[in-house]
Amino acid sequence: MNTLEKLLTEESPYSLNKNIKRKLLSTELADLTTYHKQNCKLYSNIVDSFDGSVLEQFPLPVRLFKLHRLASITEDNIFKVLTSSGTTSQVVSQIILDKETAAMQTKVLVKIMQSYIGKQRLPMLIIDHPNVIKDRTSFSARGAGILGLSNFGRDHTYALTEDMELNLDAINAFTEQYEGQPILIFGFTFMVWQYFIQALKEKGVKLDLTGSVLIHSGGWKKLVDQAVDNETFKSITRDYTGITHIHNFYGMVEQVGSIFVECEKGYLHTPNFADVKIIDPFDLSEKSYGEDGLIQVESIIPKSYPGHILLTEDTGTIIGEDDCECGRKGKYFLVHGRLAKAEVRGCSDTHETK
Repeated sequence: MNTLEKLLTEESPYSLNKNIKRKLLSTELADLTTYHKQNCKLYSNIVDSFDGSVLEQFPLPVRLFKLHRLASITEDNIFKVLTSSGTTSQVVSQIILDKETAAMQTKVLVKIMQSYIGKQRLPMLIIDHPNVIKDRTSFSARGAGILGLSNFGRDHTYALTEDMELNLDAINAFTEQYEGQPILIFGFTFMVWQYFIQALKEKGVKLDLTGSVLIHSGGWKKLVDQAVDNETFKSITRDYTGITHIHNFYGMVEQVGSIFVECEKGYLHTPNFADVKIIDPFDLSEKSYGEDGLIQVESIIPKSYPGHILLTEDTGTIIGEDDCECGRKGKYFLVHGRLAKAEVRGCSDTHETK
């Protein structure tokens, strides 16, 4: 049993204290760097062009995946190619997965999400329209996200029509069927706000979804432009649905396994399998806790491609480690948004208002 498989047997995905985790991740990440150098010529050339002393912690900028097809496996071992979100005019990242990496990604996602929603599959309301998983132009961003999270629910019901209007008949039938029971709700952040919460507000409709769980993710840019922060989002959502269990999560297609879910205290958490660092964008030095900088994400899952240490274009701050009031170990942090002049990304940003 390898290290990752052992971690998957842990009762909690947030069980390791910082000393054990740092030693474990340092070894695993160094081994992955060596592996990818041996199996991905382009990655080897990139790393060798820099000082060898930074090998263990050498981060690839996420933008490189838009420019190059980076793979550490042969073509005949490719099981799936993931593509990043983006508008039709943008070049997307291509992330190469083999069966082993894809399977590990699924297992880790299950382990993490069960910490927040439990092991029972709940009735699921999806804030989107059913054709989104059939539309190949949006499948990479929204469809893939919906399919991934749908594994945690049952009796999947879509809350919107193809015209992005509330399907109140479907919503009311669903809520009446599961009245008094917790349900799982998933959608991309902007779409939940614009086409669900704001639509309910405009129609003067309030739903009783008390005890349910809302999971959402995606770019916040459009909400920030509307002066909607995380607390406002939660407050208005609670007013119109009664939902108090609301969890945002931060992640990216470029690094499978880096799923950082917001805890009950409002912080994003690093699981046993992944970590974050905050990096100075000017000299690439590591920032201290409490200081703002670029987010570097690390994961021991990517083996089919060199995505184990990536420098994002997002800014954030690490608040602390192992002492969050929610009880989960690991670093807990905040994401502030995109670096100035960075390309707009995020699953919810792929839907353009007509």
